[in-house]
Amino acid sequence: MANIVLTEQQLKRLKSKLKENHDGSYMAKQQMFTIATLAYKMWEMMEDGEQLDDWMESKIAQAEQSVVAVVKAYMYDEVEESLGGMEKLDYSDLVIGK
Repeated sequence: MANIVLTEQQLKRLKSKLKENHDGSYMAKQQMFTIATLAYKMWEMMEDGEQLDDWMESKIAQAEQSVVAVVKAYMYDEVEESLGGMEKLDYSDLVIGK
């Protein structure tokens, strides 16, 4: 599973932006909460090395790709808006993936 590491300042900016857009993204925020909660609950229930049905593994892989794509696009928009472009991003502060 991909890891997303943010600095404390980046996390504060993201949280602030989510609060500002509460009315427009209510459903998206609620859906993200549901995804995060259920994924964590399943992660806790699974044993190390436990095998899932092939269709389950496929759906998990698809969901991961979808969420990563949304997060990358959202973060790109955030960087464009707050920093004035990708060229001003300090890549040493941001790690996506392994």
